[in-house]
Amino acid sequence: MLLRFRTANHRSIRDEQTLSLVGTEFNEGTARPTPLRSKGRAVSALPVVGLFGANASGKSNVIHALAFMQHAVTSSFADWARHPGRVLRQPFKLDRESREETSLFEVDLLLGEPGTRYTYGFEVSDERIEAEWLHVYPHGKRSVWFDRDAERAEEGGDEYVFRGAGFKGKRDAIVDMTRPNALFLSTGAALNDPQLSPLLRWFTDSLTDSLGEAGSRRQNLMGDGLTSRMLAAAGESRREEIERLLAVADLGISGVTLEPWYLTPLTGEEGEVQRVAEGLARVRFQHRGADGDVSLDFITEESQGTHTWFDVLGPMLQALDDGSVLLVDELDSSLHPSLAAEVVRIFQDQDSNPHGAQLIFTTHDVSLLGSAVVDRPLDRDQVWITRKKQDGATELYPVTDAKPRKEESLERGYLRGRYGGVPRLTPGEIARDIAQSGMRPSA
Repeated sequence: MLLRFRTANHRSIRDEQTLSLVGTEFNEGTARPTPLRSKGRAVSALPVVGLFGANASGKSNVIHALAFMQHAVTSSFADWARHPGRVLRQPFKLDRESREETSLFEVDLLLGEPGTRYTYGFEVSDERIEAEWLHVYPHGKRSVWFDRDAERAEEGGDEYVFRGAGFKGKRDAIVDMTRPNALFLSTGAALNDPQLSPLLRWFTDSLTDSLGEAGSRRQNLMGDGLTSRMLAAAGESRREEIERLLAVADLGISGVTLEPWYLTPLTGEEGEVQRVAEGLARVRFQHRGADGDVSLDFITEESQGTHTWFDVLGPMLQALDDGSVLLVDELDSSLHPSLAAEVVRIFQDQDSNPHGAQLIFTTHDVSLLGSAVVDRPLDRDQVWITRKKQDGATELYPVTDAKPRKEESLERGYLRGRYGGVPRLTPGEIARDIAQSGMRPSA
């Protein structure tokens, strides 16, 4: 379970920004209890957080920063070996100083049963890992498993500090195997260290960047998306679940069929032969027509809205099964507000989300802040704003900074600029600029 994410100097995020999934006094019942306590009070965790803000304000970059951290943890040991002396990061580029400073990534997690807090993070430059740390809190007390620091080391190496007996792994062996541009965590997990493996598994299995990249949609168009693979491997109950979710979306779909995906025909000694692509399937949807069911091809005959909802189902069901964190960039893309609200409610509801899965999404859909879709699906502490400052840097903050009242319309307050994060435009400003520029011919 993710409690907090902290980052700095990544894309449009220059200064340190923190996204918290810890429930606050503004929560109205959606937060889930945890075994943690802070200052004598029980700590709860949010199942959903939504990021709102103007175009190019940095919403997507918050999600991208977390996805980059995942990539670093899962790839630095093996894949980054192909780029010796380099870390392919993306620092803030609008001032010279930031290009020279390190980029920061850190998560606070709750792992295992009943739950132990882990704080793991690192800083990277263009050349190497500059710092890395893992602090674990068994029984609520901090244990420094390791602290790595390149600045304190001599002759361009690293200084490692292991305090106490918390980390019992083969310290020297892992240190010797860890390259300057590889993470100690990645190296230790690659060497099957039993204490580090659970943390690595969280990054590999419990964090999914599903819909933000166009690649995932392209995969589904080829019949190789997660929902398609899930259908192909599913038992009867899972197939019925997917078909039911397609039906209740009111898309006119009554069923789903999978057909072999044929590759380009080949001409051989026995004439033209069509090859079946292993692991791929062509998806077809059944629609009720006046003369009975009609089969339509998913790729060429279904709407973008149907594609998007189909894309959502696989990652959503997988996250609910695993109790993992689902990252969705532009949840509202081609989805009706009622469907976007239902995705949020599925994660909020303890019956449909019994394993504590979490959803972090970006959106422009302000109906999620109001009651137009039957009761506001987000609590006040689940709403975060991104704002681009005058110098181009992203600022991230919760809407609760404005201390909204329980009965306050967050939708109206947001659109009126009470919380920030909306374009600084007056009505008709762009139209007047176009008219005054002479770019359009006169009538």
